[in-house]
Amino acid sequence: MLKLYGFPVSNYYNMVKHALLEKGLPFEEVPFYAGQSPEALAISPRGKVPVLGVEQGFINETSVILQYIEDTQPGTALLPKTPFERAQVLALAKEIELYIELPARACFAEAFFGMQVPETIKEKAKAELIQGFASLGRHAKFAPYVAGASLSVADLYFLYSISVACGVGKKLFGLDLLAELPAARALLEQLEQTPHAQRIAADKDAAMPAFLAMVASKK
Repeated sequence: MLKLYGFPVSNYYNMVKHALLEKGLPFEEVPFYAGQSPEALAISPRGKVPVLGVEQGFINETSVILQYIEDTQPGTALLPKTPFERAQVLALAKEIELYIELPARACFAEAFFGMQVPETIKEKAKAELIQGFASLGRHAKFAPYVAGASLSVADLYFLYSISVACGVGKKLFGLDLLAELPAARALLEQLEQTPHAQRIAADKDAAMPAFLAMVASKK
């Protein structure tokens, strides 16, 4: 059985979890906060989550895990078959990761955990988020899903990145980053109401107190 290592507060963990649920695959969730201990680094070379445990060993990096699942497992296809369409989906996922999720992540400490982030970092993040959402508006189709008619890997990146980025935009900058993208807002609301997303959100809420206690202990 596939084993998913990580914790339910991680949005990248939840992307992989959602893919496994969408495909109807059996899997075991293994609590794993990673870190730099020898034991953690034996599973995750950079000490990050998520990690997928398979018969042959461990697979790290979300995009690689999602590709592996698509290449080896049955169930609902989350990537198109034709090379061009597949490239479009993967490009959208990468753009969301690099130009929306990562700039927002630089500000998570202040937006969600009560820590201070330097103003220079916040200003850089703000500019990059504005540009990232503009890029999403140019490239995504929202017809009705991010890349077109079918749910894809791009929608998993979208669902678990856009909401946190919007939280950063509102809390730190007073920005509604979806103001010019009504179709994106509608899709986000639609995806959040799906049974798999609802289950993942409930698991995240249940795990949050322990996660916040862990964060507080490291301040």
